[in-house]
Amino acid sequence: MEMKEKILALIKEEKALSGVQLSESLGISRQAVNKHLKQLLQNGYLIKEGVTRGALYRIATSEKKIPKKFKKSFFLEGLEEDKVFQQINMALNLARTISPKAFEIAKYAFTEMLNNAIDHSHSERCNVEVNVDEFNFQFMIRDYGIGIFFSIYDKFGLADENTAVGELIKGKTTTMQEKHTGEGIFFTSKAADKMFFRSGRIKLLFDNQKKDIFIEEMKTIRGTEVFFSVNKRSRKKLEDIFSIFAPEEFDYKFEKTRAMVKLFKKEYISRSEARRIYHGLDKFKVIILDFKGVKIIGQGFADELFRIFMQNYPEIALEIENLKPSLQTIINHVVDNKIKERLTIN
Repeated sequence: MEMKEKILALIKEEKALSGVQLSESLGISRQAVNKHLKQLLQNGYLIKEGVTRGALYRIATSEKKIPKKFKKSFFLEGLEEDKVFQQINMALNLARTISPKAFEIAKYAFTEMLNNAIDHSHSERCNVEVNVDEFNFQFMIRDYGIGIFFSIYDKFGLADENTAVGELIKGKTTTMQEKHTGEGIFFTSKAADKMFFRSGRIKLLFDNQKKDIFIEEMKTIRGTEVFFSVNKRSRKKLEDIFSIFAPEEFDYKFEKTRAMVKLFKKEYISRSEARRIYHGLDKFKVIILDFKGVKIIGQGFADELFRIFMQNYPEIALEIENLKPSLQTIINHVVDNKIKERLTIN
C-alpha cells in the first residue's frame, strides 16, 4: 500500500487526524507527511480544518473529491480569446472560486497566451486545460504549430533556438510587430507564481517563488506548450507588476526590463557573449542585469557590456544585481566616472 493510501485509510478510520498524529502513526517525518497531505488536498481527496500544527484533515465529500476542471480543443482560425475565457469563467465559476486579484491575473495571462497561439503558432488547433484546486489556478495551452523558440529564431536570423530564449525573456520581442508589442509574455511571466514554455527540446521555466529562471533540455515536442500557475488567493496586483516595468516616469510605457545573465552559462569571457546579452536591450531606458550564479567574467566581456554598450547608448541606465564582489573589480577597471553615474550595483 502506498503512503497516500495509508494516510487516507487512517483518516477514514479515525474520521479526522492532524499532521502530528499521522507522522507518529506512520513513523515518518512531518515534512514527508505534509508533502503527501498537500498532494491529497490538491487532488480533492481531503479537506483541511484549522491552521498551523493543530489543523485536522478529513476525507472530502464526494462532490469535493474532483478538482474543478475545464478541458476543450479549439480550432484557432477566427477564435476569440476573451470569449474562450468567458466559457471557462462560466464553467468553473471563477469569479467566486478565486480571489478578485487572482481573477484579474488569470484573465490577463490566459487571454494573452491564447492570443499568442492564435496569431503566432501557425497551428490549426490548440488544446486548453484549466484546473482550480484548493491552492492554485492553473492553465495549459498546447498548440501544434512551428514552436515559439523556432519562430523567434527564424524571424530574427539568430544563431540557434537557445538564443531565441534569451530574446524572449528580455521583452519587446515579437515576430508580428504590426499587431503585437512583445510585452504579453514578459508581463505574464512576472504575474505567475510558476510558468513554463516548452517547445522543441527546450523547457523555459519561470519560478517567481524562487525568483529565478531555469532551462531544461526535454524530449522534443511539436508546437508549444504553455503552463501557468498562480495562487487562487493571490494578493498580487496586476497594476503593481506593470508599474515596476512600465512606471509613471516613463509615461507607463514598457521601458524597463530584467535579464538573467546566467541563463545558459556561469562563465562569460568574450565580447561576442556580451553582444548576445545586450542584443535588443537598446529598446529600453532601464536594464536590470541579474548576475546570480555567474562565477567568472572576462575583461573583454566586461568592456563590451559595461563600456562599449553604455557609450553607444548614453540614455540607458544599467542596474546590476547579485554580482559577486570579486567581479566588481573587473567592471570598475573598464568604466570611467561618467558611466559609473549610470551604473548601479546592488
